[in-house]
Amino acid sequence: MIRRACIAALVLASTLVDAAQGTRPVLRVGSKAFTESVILGELVTQIASAQGLRATYRRQLGGTKILWAALLGREIDVYPEYTGTIAEEIFSGAGLRGDEAIRKALAERGVQMSGSLGFNDTYAIGMPEQLAERLGIQKISDLAKHPELKLGFSNEFISRRDGWPLLRDRYRLPQREVRGIDHDLAYRALESGAIQATDLYSTDAEILYYHLRVLEDDQHVFPEYNAVLLYRTDLELKAPEATSAFLELVGRISAPEMMAMNARAKLERVPESRVAADFLAAKLGLHTVVSEETVASRILQNLRQHLFLVTISLLAAIAVALPLGVVCTRFPGVGQLILSVVGIIQTIPSLALLVFMIPFLGIGSKPSIVALFLYSLLPIVRNTASGLQNIPIEVRESAQALGLPGAERLRRIELPMASPAILAGIKTSAVINVGTATLGALIGAGGFGQPILTGIRLNDVGLILQGAIPAAVLALLVQGLFEVAERVLVPKGLRLPARTE
Repeated sequence: MIRRACIAALVLASTLVDAAQGTRPVLRVGSKAFTESVILGELVTQIASAQGLRATYRRQLGGTKILWAALLGREIDVYPEYTGTIAEEIFSGAGLRGDEAIRKALAERGVQMSGSLGFNDTYAIGMPEQLAERLGIQKISDLAKHPELKLGFSNEFISRRDGWPLLRDRYRLPQREVRGIDHDLAYRALESGAIQATDLYSTDAEILYYHLRVLEDDQHVFPEYNAVLLYRTDLELKAPEATSAFLELVGRISAPEMMAMNARAKLERVPESRVAADFLAAKLGLHTVVSEETVASRILQNLRQHLFLVTISLLAAIAVALPLGVVCTRFPGVGQLILSVVGIIQTIPSLALLVFMIPFLGIGSKPSIVALFLYSLLPIVRNTASGLQNIPIEVRESAQALGLPGAERLRRIELPMASPAILAGIKTSAVINVGTATLGALIGAGGFGQPILTGIRLNDVGLILQGAIPAAVLALLVQGLFEVAERVLVPKGLRLPARTE
């Protein structure tokens, strides 16, 4: 019964997600969670739209692993990538050298690579100009003379084969402990002195803004990272117009032009859609219509998406967790196993669980709902079991003496008496869901996590607050709603305050 309920709940969630998403568009574009990738994705989307094609854009979907899995899983059709990343990260250890070797490896996975878009956005190491001048640091190899320097690198750079491990070993750098930090936050950390060197992208607008010195890669560690577009091979058959449209970008974007677009978006706070539209008008003569969202409409849209994620996952969790809580009470041995399993699930990092499910459920709402469903189980199962176990033995014996069947005892006596504890567990799960659902934005599920991620990327406190404040208010409203529900659902006698002598 429990298994059927679980399957039914997940099937219902999948059906509702599909209904909400509607018919699949002709072209689905993705991008990573940094400004340059978002702008390139906007360019592809707007070019397709200018050709009269249907296109949708899933922006800032985390890092390379997420986008690559989404492309292979047919969740997206095209996204911007870099040749160095393809060779060193996607096909790590394969020893690919040159574009032809990369194209051959991609073709075996059903993926095509465009020509270079026109610029090389390679990795670099940068530090404040004044500090570098004072210490006489010009090259990356000079860092070996200063083991006292505090280094902070983006989390992806630290773990990538072509990142910190290769840099450390090739240059024999003595700094063995480095701090992991978000790429966009690293610039502010440099400015404050919290770190003294970090990894850069060579087209980052912040290099000039923060007066950074780009250290010479004198050992030539970093390969070329020519910007390209990766797209599914079958797209040329399904949507040849779309493919030929976005391939118009090949060779059209120079490094200074890309840096200028990054600067407009990050430093001047011009929306990426407007930056892309202006570039297409000036460079390709394409005039696209850019719709500007108001703050109110954006908050309402995020609210709908957030409520959808929380409501579906919570209802599915209640349908499954309540029976599991009853099983824990009836069969203590099995109950310990159930509580152990749902407890272990609760300890899995949210982002890791989301990424793990992408190959099975794709990106968007489905993996987010399933992840939230799994995180919701423990409080409800534990509180249901605890509430039932704490029913006085005299009450149980009285119910048995009256000859009530087990199911009737559960429905008429035990569940009502345990209802305060059960509702408390559901309330805890609901509040947890509201907060955790913000991470769904990393895989395209939307919600209040979207403005938070964008605000962090653009150093825009206003955008961060557009996600953080409504999410906090929603959590308070959910808590208040359950306080009202307790007055309605919990028998009055169980709500009476304890009498004092």
